[in-house]
Amino acid sequence: MTTQNLLVELFVEELPPKALQKLGDAFASVLGDQLKAQGLATAASVVTPFASPRRLAAHVTAVADKAADKAVQQKLMPVTVGLDKDGNATPALLKKLQALGADVSNPAAAVAALKRAQDGKAEALFYDSVVPGATLAAGLQKALDEAIAKLPIPKVMSYQLETDCELPGWTSVNFVRPAHGLVALHGSTVVAVKALGLTAGNSTQGHRFEAAVSPVVLKDADSYAATLQKDGAVIASFADRKAEIVRQLAAAAAKVGNGARPIEDEALLDEVTALVERPNVVICQFEEQFLGVPQECLILTMKANQKYFPLLDAAGKLTNKFLVVSNISPEDTSFVTGGNERVVRPRLADAKFFFDQDRKKTLASRVEGLGKVVYHNKLGTQGERVERVRAIAKAIAQQLGDAQLVQDADLAAQLAKTDLVTDMVGEFPELQGIMGGYYALNDGLGETVANAIEDHYKPRFAGDTLPRNTAGVVVALADKLETLVGMFGIGNLPTGDRDPFALRRHALGVIRMLMEKELPLGFQAIANAAYEGFSPGLIGDARTDLSLFFFDRLKGYLKDLGYGSSEVEAVVNAQGMTTWRDVPARLAAVRAFAALPESPALAAANKRVGNILKKAEVEGPVDAHVNPELLQEKAEQDLFAALQRFVPEANAQFDAGDYTASLQTLAVLRAPVDAFFDDVMVNAEQLDVRMNRLGLLKMLHNAMNRVADLSRLAV
Repeated sequence: MTTQNLLVELFVEELPPKALQKLGDAFASVLGDQLKAQGLATAASVVTPFASPRRLAAHVTAVADKAADKAVQQKLMPVTVGLDKDGNATPALLKKLQALGADVSNPAAAVAALKRAQDGKAEALFYDSVVPGATLAAGLQKALDEAIAKLPIPKVMSYQLETDCELPGWTSVNFVRPAHGLVALHGSTVVAVKALGLTAGNSTQGHRFEAAVSPVVLKDADSYAATLQKDGAVIASFADRKAEIVRQLAAAAAKVGNGARPIEDEALLDEVTALVERPNVVICQFEEQFLGVPQECLILTMKANQKYFPLLDAAGKLTNKFLVVSNISPEDTSFVTGGNERVVRPRLADAKFFFDQDRKKTLASRVEGLGKVVYHNKLGTQGERVERVRAIAKAIAQQLGDAQLVQDADLAAQLAKTDLVTDMVGEFPELQGIMGGYYALNDGLGETVANAIEDHYKPRFAGDTLPRNTAGVVVALADKLETLVGMFGIGNLPTGDRDPFALRRHALGVIRMLMEKELPLGFQAIANAAYEGFSPGLIGDARTDLSLFFFDRLKGYLKDLGYGSSEVEAVVNAQGMTTWRDVPARLAAVRAFAALPESPALAAANKRVGNILKKAEVEGPVDAHVNPELLQEKAEQDLFAALQRFVPEANAQFDAGDYTASLQTLAVLRAPVDAFFDDVMVNAEQLDVRMNRLGLLKMLHNAMNRVADLSRLAV
């Protein structure tokens, strides 16, 4: 058995660019896994994916020409079934052995070759055999078929291939794009495999226009990438091609000078990498008059429509230069530059026209037009929705600030959606909010309202920034809560794999604003305000489901920040926690408390106290009141004294927001608590003594659980 490196390539027509990297990684991964599963490759074999616009390939190191034979032991049947009373083979046993290919011409010898072993309560017969290892041709065929079948193809094409036989005809093939070539090299030897109507060989095609030879003949598996680059003018590796584009973009920007840098956009970079086989970056420019249009509009049209990389100056402002990643490398690039400049000019002219036209009407004049835009068939128009958002924003603003904040938030909420009926947002929906901010400034509404309008969609995604000012936070909260309450109210809840109205993202946005902006707002209070913004009877009351949804998102968000499940549960379930602004401080306090040596015992005691009180309160509430004269045992007297001494200090620290100090102060209660449970029977026969001891435990429970439900830390 010898090992050599293996190369497999599928040569196809242009693959979908947004799926290329995923297709290439999946093809190589499944192919490698299948070879390893069959024993043709080992766990140490390195699988390298290749993906260009017209090929998917994989290079696998240390692939054997034949897998090792494998010893297999197979259970046949119980001894009582396989052998008669004299120990001879029964017909059932002989039939089974014959089916497995064993020699049964001498039944006695066949029986003697079997093994007998205990299988549960009965003794069974076992047959040892050797399964020949797979040949590379057979194993690779299976791996290739599996790799093709498991490709995450966004959309399958059907095409016809002429049959390779004496009788002329056509056969139908289904694949992501028509395939025209197959390479399979084990070292320098072609492996006889087939796929998609193609037979493997040792040649492929290079660049459509710039390949030095056609076809490109591959000497062996290891020379694949170098030969394609030298003879085919193709950088086969997606990662290498991407790195080359990044290098060329930086070099071109440096050539422009003045601190110019290409815009950072990983998705655009990946898409362009999937569009070219050998990148060549050229510098282009457009007329400076277009820089009067908001740069977001120009950047979007260049990126989305043309796949260009706009250049920003050192201050982050758009310049009139942009970079094009070309797939050809002519000596004279002037026609490439001129062609792209001619293509982009009408796009930028359209953007300028939309911007100029939109500014002729104020945002306020567009409010009425929102009444003609349907938001949801059960929730009415955007105009009706705006009135709900205004009502919610007003209620939140009144809790947060003065009359000026109420006025700013109300105006921003009224105008926040008006850019939906502008020409610019009609052409580029991604600019909603952004254009509203520009048009608000044009209308003379000031930065506070303009920023609030622009920011009210924030945070748009994980890690996005939050609104810049309080008015923006208020409108963003109102907008998201209106969506959540409305959708929950009509039963339009997200499912495991579907969330068309982005309710999870909206909920996380609300959580982030409440916590990171340290707002003194209770979730239930603002949720109730959101419900009051809806007309009676328009939606159902889903407050319970909405609360559970929010608390699930809150727990998930905190765990994503690195907090443990017990820490999160302890804080989220704290008594009387109405606002979420101090959740980080509480979590830090719980983490510090958990590190104390007293923590495990106090957490366990707290859990025990909670269970005792829960059982006692079935008959009625327990009052956190203690009559010192009824304290009979020394241990309960000591616990009461400790509570009298340390709880006021801990409460003062809690009220000052120093949750860590508050919990650490209470840690000294471990000894008196332990002594209490060792020496005192809570359920005394005398009623007044029993209720007094329960009151003592209630006092302890209230003191210990202000910061967090410490019982959640108990193991």
